Amino acid sequence: MPKMKTHRGAAKRFKTKKNGSIKRGSAFRSHILTKKDQKRKVGLRSPQVVAKSDIGQVKELLGK
Repeated sequence: MPKMKTHRGAAKRFKTKKNGSIKRGSAFRSHILTKKDQKRKVGLRSPQVVAKSDIGQVKELLGK
């Protein structure tokens, strides 16, 4: 059987941390930023962790 290919779109969006969890960027940060207050935008800057229910699907896309 051929090797599983990594989903390239997912590879650009997710990174695996050393402890096995997967980090992702925040949504709602690309445009219409004028109506969002500064506190909300600062919180959206930091990376988030993928939810437990989605980890299996993301790992499959990443080929892990």
